[in-house]
Amino acid sequence: MAEAISDLATLGDRGKVLAGGQSLVPLLSLRLATPEHLVDIGRLTVLDYVRVEGNQVLVGALARHADVLASPAAARAQPLLGKALRHVAHPAIRNRGTTVGSIVHADPAAEMPAVLAVLGGTVRLLSTTGERVVAADEFFAGPLETVAGPHELAIEAAFPVLGPDAGTGFAEVSRRQGDYALCGVAATVALDRDGRIGRARAAYLAVGPAPVVLDLTEALDGWAGHEGVLPPEVPGQIEAALDPGTDIHATAHYRRHLACVLTERAVREAVAEARQRQEAA
Repeated sequence: MAEAISDLATLGDRGKVLAGGQSLVPLLSLRLATPEHLVDIGRLTVLDYVRVEGNQVLVGALARHADVLASPAAARAQPLLGKALRHVAHPAIRNRGTTVGSIVHADPAAEMPAVLAVLGGTVRLLSTTGERVVAADEFFAGPLETVAGPHELAIEAAFPVLGPDAGTGFAEVSRRQGDYALCGVAATVALDRDGRIGRARAAYLAVGPAPVVLDLTEALDGWAGHEGVLPPEVPGQIEAALDPGTDIHATAHYRRHLACVLTERAVREAVAEARQRQEAA
């Protein structure tokens, strides 16, 4: 570990960290990244872990997507991880790609940055000058850009454990299974004692330069989750907050439409899960 952060400090912008390589290698192939050196952390087995400690699920920098997906402890503690990871690319990529690497890569169409954002998770960064923990709402600076410096090594992502009265949902639409999403939504809700939504958040992927997080609590105030469509305030809030682009895959108008439809699906799933957990608690 000391050698890795020493190399990064020396190389600066001339070096890139290689973990799973499922994000970096395509960039190298397309000449979108041209580092002079790769700092391969593949043998730092101390960073290969998925564990639950206290009220957090901790994922080390070398934990593969498949490892996180296969962890019973992580699934119990924070179900949103598994729900989102099933949409990440294909099994071959999940077997090599790392969850922390995906977060640091900060692709706006990727699932795991949105999950970290909606849960209010953190990323732990290490350098020769010390260690710092950055909250998700401060970590993403733009497309393929974070606040992590070239001298810093992301060693861990932390995801809060789901409360007994809370639930999560995830929904996305892509042209083919495993392709980048045209739009995706990760949602979390917490219920009050009467079974109505007391807190709700949603994070959107593929509709902006970074994950977009909306607090839907006020718009969903008092909504019980089974009265038909979402309150009209919700689509209005979504359409006002999102500014997706138009490309060869979808128009901005269609992506806004998807955001509204997928929000309803994700919120309904979250409410159903929250009720089950509330009844079981």
